[in-house]
Amino acid sequence: MDLTFIKYEKRGHLAYITINRPEVMNALNPQCHWELHRIWDDFAADHNLWVAILTGAGERAFSAGHDLKYSAENPGVPIELPPGGFAGFTARFGINKPIIAAVNGLALGGGFEIALASDLVVAAEHARFGLPEPRVGLIAGAGGVHRLPRQIPLKIAMSMMLTGRQITAEEACRLGVVNEVTPPTGLMAAAERWAGEIMQCAPLSIRATKEAALGGLHMPLSEALAEQFPATKKLLTSHDVKEGPRAFAEKRKPQWRGE
Repeated sequence: MDLTFIKYEKRGHLAYITINRPEVMNALNPQCHWELHRIWDDFAADHNLWVAILTGAGERAFSAGHDLKYSAENPGVPIELPPGGFAGFTARFGINKPIIAAVNGLALGGGFEIALASDLVVAAEHARFGLPEPRVGLIAGAGGVHRLPRQIPLKIAMSMMLTGRQITAEEACRLGVVNEVTPPTGLMAAAERWAGEIMQCAPLSIRATKEAALGGLHMPLSEALAEQFPATKKLLTSHDVKEGPRAFAEKRKPQWRGE
């Protein structure tokens, strides 16, 4: 895959995706969005990939979001986003594999929106989160204004969105948008530990769980319980649904195939 601004690496069942523009705080220009779009397509389609870790290059920023310098240098030129939205990701709802954001610094604007769209967030101690778009005449339209009030108390979300104020990693963890805060040197190890725990589980079980949890989140409970989610139907006729009980009975580690 021909990539300029994003690094994409596969190690076993784990994908590493790195926004590689540290000189501009990993802000995303139009080419970044399309590169990430192609990467997410590949990750979703690769049977051997079970979990992805998304991070930013350097120690200063996960992503400062939209590349404002690009817009200033190209006034009036519309930004054409891929079908998956900002970072090819924030409007993409079809990936049922877990995605972990390893936030290594500032996650502002679109950077925070990427983290909000991820399944788990591990943050370095110096990381900060915010939606400062109104301070530059914009709106957090890549999901921020919708996801943040769904993930933390409404009044706190409104205070952040209406002022553009930033919060620390520790505060983000207390509010529930970060799963773990680590020293910067331990960030990737923490993300890999989370990924490792997920990959001890059957991959089809994980995908069915994610699909059902997110797909049923805004349904009435009775409808969610009655819904026949595709990943669950696939799981119930799979090799792995038989392998789990068999391995338990034989007192051995299960050999998951993801099929």
